[in-house]
Amino acid sequence: MANIKGILFDKDGTLVDFQATWFAIGDAMALRAAGGDRGTADRLMAAAGYDFGAHRFKGDSIFAAGTNADIVALWYPHLAADERQAMVADFDTLTAIEGAAQSVPLPGSKEAVARLHAAGFRLGVATNDSTGGAEKTLLALGIAQMFDAAYGYDAVANPKPAADTIIAFSDLTGLKPSEIAMVGDNRHDLEMARAGGAGLAIGVLSGTGTRETLEPMADAVLDSIAELPAFLAVRG
Repeated sequence: MANIKGILFDKDGTLVDFQATWFAIGDAMALRAAGGDRGTADRLMAAAGYDFGAHRFKGDSIFAAGTNADIVALWYPHLAADERQAMVADFDTLTAIEGAAQSVPLPGSKEAVARLHAAGFRLGVATNDSTGGAEKTLLALGIAQMFDAAYGYDAVANPKPAADTIIAFSDLTGLKPSEIAMVGDNRHDLEMARAGGAGLAIGVLSGTGTRETLEPMADAVLDSIAELPAFLAVRG
């Protein structure tokens, strides 16, 4: 069994309530892309992964698992490369500011992070949001001081599900990948854990993923990170 000394957390759906935080932001972005047309905006939201019938984002969708670059490519397919890059930078700024301002912590998440930090675990964030967005959200939640680093899609050459963030966190902390647990609510979190040789791949049901999608790839599936301190304590 892995001797876990560090933990990488996904952000949205793991630390932050994805649905409560991101619907209004995503809807405003879609309405802008649609030139103010409500019907077109709804179609863009659906294409990016919002299920209007269930009133939630679908697991492993572009909205749930992708980057702003993925969203821009989907919604603005005809932009030239330089225009697309400028739009991604604009989306990064918007989502960093609004994502932090509207962030809703999942129940028990801040307390769990505090317990894990007090127990001596090295903590990091691995998200497909921008690095600036991750850092601003940690500050807004009042837990930034407990984290060694936050890695967005723009902090590494290859974002999730590639192994780059596991390697970067390992280099920063001096921990072996086998001493790091990756915790997230989508399959790409678990895929990154496997690709990077992480000691544990832990799925949580607090975001857009389901037990059916996470269990085949996870070492464990928890309801939320509120259960993580006790889970790791039992493992020793």
